[in-house]
Amino acid sequence: MAGMGGRMSIVIKAKINKLLDKAEDPGETLEYSYQRQMELLQNVKKGIADVVTSKKRLQMQQTKLERQVVKLDTQARQALAAGQEDLARTALERKQFAQGELQSLDQQVAELEQQQQSLIQKEQQLRTKIDQFRTKKEVIKAQYSAAEASVKISEAATGVGEEMADVGLAMQRAQDKTENMRARAGAMEELEASGAFDDNLALGSGGDDIDRQLHELTSQSAVDDDLARMKAELGAGSSGDAPALEQGKGEGA
Repeated sequence: MAGMGGRMSIVIKAKINKLLDKAEDPGETLEYSYQRQMELLQNVKKGIADVVTSKKRLQMQQTKLERQVVKLDTQARQALAAGQEDLARTALERKQFAQGELQSLDQQVAELEQQQQSLIQKEQQLRTKIDQFRTKKEVIKAQYSAAEASVKISEAATGVGEEMADVGLAMQRAQDKTENMRARAGAMEELEASGAFDDNLALGSGGDDIDRQLHELTSQSAVDDDLARMKAELGAGSSGDAPALEQGKGEGA
């Protein structure tokens, strides 16, 4: 059973592949592949735009922290000059915290810059491949169209195409019907010439069963009358001709 199921699966797949191969249009397949590649390119561009946006946002945060560091340093100097050492210490602590965040932002901006450059490089490579694919696609489509046209012309010229085969079958059926009609017309002419139709009309003129029975009785009576008349004539002839017959026999003897 397992072997039979495997064979059935192979046969079904082969049939499906054959149908798909017959229905597949290389031009449509190439166009679909090209559209998919263009969608990938658009996604890469969107990714680059997202990375650049994130980097710009971090750079804006960097600028804000740099200003805050300068401001806190100035405030610490002013507090120390005013003899407020505790206030100056607090400003310096905030300054240190801001500088730590600034360093973290610098690292993140650098990573985003690397991602941006990598995506730009991939986008350029993908664009080059797509351009090459587009050129090759047009060449293949042109070659396929030319080959398809050549095949159709050859099929039309030789009559081996499906449409021409259908036309040939239709012509053959038309010829067969024409020959049958000619034969039937000839048979009708032959029957008409032989009077078969006249006999049929004569026989069919009696109408229903009663008419036919009356016709048969009339015919039978006429036959009986003819038979009686012939017997009477033969009887009369035989009585008058007997001596002549005997005389003829004597002379012959």
